[in-house]
Amino acid sequence: MPLKLARKDPGVASVADADGRTLLACPACRGELAPDWGCQACGMAFAAPDGVPALRLPGDARTETVRNFYTETPFPNYPPRASLGWLRARADRSEFARLLDAAIPPGARVVEVGCGTGQMSLYLARHGRQVVGADLTRASLLLAAQAAARFRIDGVSFVEMDLTRPALRRRAFDVVYCSGVLHHTPDPRAAFAQIAELARPGGLIILGLYNAVARLPLRLRRAVARVTGERWIPFDPVLRDRAAEPERRAAWLRDQYRHPEEHRHTLGEVRRWFAENQVAFVRSYPPSSSGREVGSLLEPEDDPWMLGDWMTQLGWISSLGGEGGLFVTIGRAS
Repeated sequence: MPLKLARKDPGVASVADADGRTLLACPACRGELAPDWGCQACGMAFAAPDGVPALRLPGDARTETVRNFYTETPFPNYPPRASLGWLRARADRSEFARLLDAAIPPGARVVEVGCGTGQMSLYLARHGRQVVGADLTRASLLLAAQAAARFRIDGVSFVEMDLTRPALRRRAFDVVYCSGVLHHTPDPRAAFAQIAELARPGGLIILGLYNAVARLPLRLRRAVARVTGERWIPFDPVLRDRAAEPERRAAWLRDQYRHPEEHRHTLGEVRRWFAENQVAFVRSYPPSSSGREVGSLLEPEDDPWMLGDWMTQLGWISSLGGEGGLFVTIGRAS
């Protein structure tokens, strides 16, 4: 079933809304924001230093620890000679990125929740789409905004916020994309409920998480790394591939082996989250149906089978375990 765009209304941004302002909202009350970034409903004052709206409310201690972690080393970073061509070529090497781009029609409103330094947001900002990249860490967002300006990419804007108090309008987006983020929050299930509200009826919700089974190889490597003081980390293909790129190697080592907050999830658990929030499960990536090719992220999979899910996740140990066990689920909001 193809993704059909919602009819635009005066209260929702068009592509011409360069800073994405009308897709944003007060994080305290979800009221509309005035031109000076103050809330027209509750009166809270905000600002947009360096062109990036600062709409983050103070978080709890665990959230602030994660924010400080990424402030010290934004992930992933840009190489010195990064260009738009480099960005697109790098993303196109990923089958998932190509499938995601193909699944999103021209003119769609897209939000990436937890965009980091914005590389996926920048990749998707074409074909007349309007993309908002949201993240907790201002240092990452400034790198994203600088890259957008350097690459001359229109139709993308960035906002600083905490996904547990979203500074985004409810039911305003055709696509809500959140990958590699919720498993670093104190309560991933509650965080998912927040981002599920951002998709308009019929819109897509695309969620990437660490899989509890496929993550086992990295957890074993991390145990060895801690015992040896990171002098020996066996069988990590990413560290091996980045041996000649010390900065990218260090970024992977820090993100995968030293992160202060991490959770892992199963397919069945995510299916329950979807059901709780009136999101229809479409499929997983890689597919949960063994041996099937993925022609489209919008092609529904067979009805779930508990034993089949566990067999799939055991298979992911070999296919996903080398890179940390990240899997993706796709749903459609009702």
